[in-house]
Amino acid sequence: MPSLSINPSVPVLSPPSVSSVRNLPVNLFASVMGLSGLGLAWRLAHSSLGAPALVGEAIGAFAVGIFLLLAWGYLAKLVKHPEVVQAEFRHPVAGNFFGTIAISLLLLSAVLGPYSPPAARALWSVGVLATFVLCYVVVSRLLQGQVDASHAVPAWIVPCVATLDIPVTGAQMPMAWVAEINLLAGAVGAVLALVLFAMIVSRLVHRDPLSPGMAPSLMILVAPFAVGCLAYSNIVGGIDRFGALLFYFALFMFAVVAPKVFRPSVPFSAGWWAISFPMAALANVALKYAEFRATGLHWVLAIGLLGALSLVVAVLTLRTVRIALNGELLQSTR
Repeated sequence: MPSLSINPSVPVLSPPSVSSVRNLPVNLFASVMGLSGLGLAWRLAHSSLGAPALVGEAIGAFAVGIFLLLAWGYLAKLVKHPEVVQAEFRHPVAGNFFGTIAISLLLLSAVLGPYSPPAARALWSVGVLATFVLCYVVVSRLLQGQVDASHAVPAWIVPCVATLDIPVTGAQMPMAWVAEINLLAGAVGAVLALVLFAMIVSRLVHRDPLSPGMAPSLMILVAPFAVGCLAYSNIVGGIDRFGALLFYFALFMFAVVAPKVFRPSVPFSAGWWAISFPMAALANVALKYAEFRATGLHWVLAIGLLGALSLVVAVLTLRTVRIALNGELLQSTR
């Protein structure tokens, strides 16, 4: 039998790209969060500015469709490649993005509320349970100790501050126990937001900068304050001066991180969807605050943020469709 030899003059080819559902990233559920947040923002714009109702409802319906598609895909990944899902869940960074699934359930309950209150209540209840369970698991994991400080990245905020989305979406739920659940969720989310925000900022200050691929996740630093303002206003029944402080700090953080995120040198990937929901939360709270203050400047700001959010989500959607069609979305090199 002849022996095989390698000719040094022939270049070694790189491993072929493999497109498979095993490579479906869990952080792609952030697209559902961004789309739902945009739909809810346009719904607010309809009630306060008279914007066409069809816009917000159509975006909300699209968010539901994307969630069903991703849920089917990720369920297939779980069935066919459970070890991959398990590794993803245990990863110190990627594992935090499982919170996007729980948040998507909560936001979709608000999207579906006007159409099917029973479905909205069921979806919200499942989302609440998933959010608390995931938050408990993540905090327990952190308290085991020996956590690498370099892993303190903005993604840490996702599963813990997700609890703030419970009062954001649960204010209109009619169940008798909702008020106490909202208080519990607000307490957990508020304290963890402060603790994790301090840890993440310390890492960003004292350690190497995030890699270019993780730069979009900096926008997550806006979320605790924008979502916190929405949660707080729903718990207390309106926006007061403390709520205004949260809104203005969210606005400040957006101004700080936006130049670091929107750079042409940052390559596009599914991770870019991390910018959508923080911007959606900021646009929603800006619309609420403009309605509260009723000044021209606040309305201009709110409309500007809604326009920017709409443009960003449109670009993200088109670019995601593009890499999905050409196979890049589910590719990896093996």
